[in-house]
Amino acid sequence: MFLDKNTFSTVIESAPLVSIDFVILDENNQALLGERLNKPAQGNWFVPGGRVLKNESLAEAFERLTQEELGEAFSLSEASLLGPYDHFYDDNVFGYGFSTHYVAIAYILRLSKPLNDLPHDIQHGKYQWFDIDSLLKDKKVHKHTKWYFEALQNT
Repeated sequence: MFLDKNTFSTVIESAPLVSIDFVILDENNQALLGERLNKPAQGNWFVPGGRVLKNESLAEAFERLTQEELGEAFSLSEASLLGPYDHFYDDNVFGYGFSTHYVAIAYILRLSKPLNDLPHDIQHGKYQWFDIDSLLKDKKVHKHTKWYFEALQNT
């Protein structure tokens, strides 16, 4: 269930949000990132993903979010767990009045075919495929995204 602005603002100010982040790798080990349009992490390259809604299972959220963020639904069973991460931001989607805390559950999704219809929505203005070495050096790739690829290199 999506919350109205006032209720959601109170939740962000009072509690961590649970989200799923997708580490998308194609057959050439290129990583898909989207340029964030909104706070937090506005203007940075970031992995696709989004919030888990109340009364939504992880499996349901995974399918919904892959459809919304990638233009194609994938099931949780197609991914492998990278792990949970704390993401702390000084701002929030509504501005700078209070911070945001996400508990992001990162999953690796290796594609066997190209994504043909990536959506341009309220989250990402554009998408780009990066080789992992380049994204780790790119100053516009958000540090929380880099953590996932650093973890991949250490496994």
